[in-house]
Amino acid sequence: MNEYIFTVIIEKEEEGGYHAFCPILPGCHTQGETYEEVIENIKDAIKLYIESLKAHNEDVPQGEDITVKLTRIRV
Repeated sequence: MNEYIFTVIIEKEEEGGYHAFCPILPGCHTQGETYEEVIENIKDAIKLYIESLKAHNEDVPQGEDITVKLTRIRV
């Protein structure tokens, strides 16, 4: 069994709940009513994505091409 580490972006939705996605895995998105639920859902979505890649003999992307940086703007 392999272990992978991916960057996951979680956004709080205005209408309630959360949206999560994994930028390195195109189309790997999910949602949840609570933070805990969206975390579990994105883990499940990533596992399914990886299983699909392996079933099609495709490589699992490695190495993130994303930087998260807090930036201060004064206006």
